[in-house]
Amino acid sequence: MIAEKIIDFKKSLPEEVQLIAVSKTKPIALIEDALTSGHLDFGENKVQELVEKHEKMPKEIRWHMIGHLQRNKVKYIAPFVHLIHGVDSERLMNEINKQGKKNNRQIPCLLQFHIAQESTKFGFSIDEMKSIISEGKHLNWENIVIKGVMGMASFTEDKYKVEQEFIQLKGYFDEIKSLIHNPDGFNTVSMGMSNDYEVAIKNGSNMIRIGSTLFGARQ
Repeated sequence: MIAEKIIDFKKSLPEEVQLIAVSKTKPIALIEDALTSGHLDFGENKVQELVEKHEKMPKEIRWHMIGHLQRNKVKYIAPFVHLIHGVDSERLMNEINKQGKKNNRQIPCLLQFHIAQESTKFGFSIDEMKSIISEGKHLNWENIVIKGVMGMASFTEDKYKVEQEFIQLKGYFDEIKSLIHNPDGFNTVSMGMSNDYEVAIKNGSNMIRIGSTLFGARQ
């Protein structure tokens, strides 16, 4: 049972680490099984799938958008999304803010930084974000709550390389936290997946995104 796996897995985690169960491509029946464990935080990477599951499932579920988000799709998840992990550009921030305003809510977001060597990964550079903050542009995002940072390490067997990338992201988190006006609410470091979450936690992650370890290999 998925529920038992989630309960056992959470017992193995430090208290301060939040688990996001990555339910992308998984059928509703499996998520319903997971819900019986009391777990409410689920991650999806496609907007259409996220919206469909939100419509069919209990409203207390906290849905996390963990995939690459296109600006023209923000409006579909803006009314309900619990946290957007992959905010990777100023233009996307502007759109999320606009949709937050329309829905009369402040949408929680994480700043995605490009820490991997792979060009297929998305994210801000640290210089780009420091420039946005120094110019005060982030203060215009009144309908966004910037909760922290997110990053994806290189897909490699080289654990040393992965660890260096996680150390880099934690460094970015500390740097941004020292620059923004609301450091108390800026408290999330989302890094680590099924294959590297232990390294991520060791290097400061307090939110991990786990799919295959809980739900089995992708279909």
